[in-house]
Order: sequence, then C-alpha cells, then structure tokens
Amino acid sequence: MKLVTFNIRCDYEQDGNNNFCYRKPLILGKLQQERPDVICFQEVLPHVAAWLKENLEGYYVIGCGRSQDLRDEQSAIAYRKDRINLMKMDTYWLSETPTVPGSRYPGQSICPRICTEAVFEELETRKVFRVANAHLDNAGELARREGLAQILNKVKADSFFGDVPVIVTGDFNMEPDWKEMAVMKEFPEFTNVTEKIGVTYHGYWKGNDQTSIDFMIVRGD
Repeated sequence: MKLVTFNIRCDYEQDGNNNFCYRKPLILGKLQQERPDVICFQEVLPHVAAWLKENLEGYYVIGCGRSQDLRDEQSAIAYRKDRINLMKMDTYWLSETPTVPGSRYPGQSICPRICTEAVFEELETRKVFRVANAHLDNAGELARREGLAQILNKVKADSFFGDVPVIVTGDFNMEPDWKEMAVMKEFPEFTNVTEKIGVTYHGYWKGNDQTSIDFMIVRGD
C-alpha cells in the first residue's frame, strides 16, 4: 500500500509563477505517476477541494473546513475507489473543545486547526486501518505539542474496530528535533517512519528555509 502526505499550499495567488493555477498539471501528473492508495492533503481551500474531486480520477475526497462556518482550509483525505472502502469518518478541532467548530488552544495562531480521521478497509484483504491527517499550528509551540498529543491519545483510546493499525500524517510545522516533538516519548507504540526523510518544505525560492516538517507516524504493521 502506498500513502502520501501532501501540503498542496493555500491558493491565494501569492506565489507568482508557482501559483496553484500553474501547478495543477504538475500535481495531477505526479499523483497519477505515484498512484497512491491514500492521499492526505493539507491547506485545501474549498475551491481546491472541488477541483480535486473533479480531477482526481478514481478517488473519493473527504474533508471539512476548519473555520466556525466549516469553510476555509481542509485537511482532506483522498482514497482509491477501487481498492479502499470508507467505514468511518470524523473531523475534530485541535483544542480543549474538539467538537466546537473554529475552536483553538490558548496561545495558538488565529487559524483553527483540525484533524480528519478515517477508518478504512482494504477491499482485497479486508484489512482495517485508521488514518489521521492534520496540519498543526505554525505559531504556538504549546498548541503543536497539545495538538499532536490530542491526536495520538484519541486514536489510542478509540477501540472502535479494535486495535487496528494507525497512520498519523500531516504538516506538523516543526522539525524532528524541536522540543515539542518530545511528546512522542509518551507514545512508544508509535514510530516516526519519516524521521530521516530530509527536506519536505522549500518555499519555492532560493534562500528560503528548507525544513523537514511533514510526518508519518505509525502504530502496528
């Protein structure tokens, strides 16, 4: 099985020659080349979600906007129709009140943060697995730590479908050696399989910080 995490970047026409309208064929071409079974997107604005649903042939795309009115960015998940069956989906806010749309942790940026979680079945083997996809806060150190802990605690505690394999993905907005990543030590059953992946964000321009901020963390096989 192939799984991809992909911050598609917000389309506010801020990137000149790298604006989303110019990247569309590159995005589709790369995804067609890779043919992932599951794609975990971040920074998916409503019109980009509509474009993905129209143009990602052979996939369903699920997600919910992070704002109070359920608009704005999504942490959307796409999955192959011919191989994957959706059994359960949940969207929750990374906050002390996760069922309140638009809620945030104290000290967080102005942006609400969400996690899109889904339980899938691989049709051929009937294997069940859980995927949690998120975009952690860019400004608040405590919000990043608490957000990651919230996700891992939730998937750990949820016994629905039993002790199935779990894949947590996303743009965590922190480097592997930042102190808030130490929360991983509280969850030894999870493994960071992208620990040595190298640069995942480059910002398109020379001189920008090149960082490793995108992760896949797994439990089970």
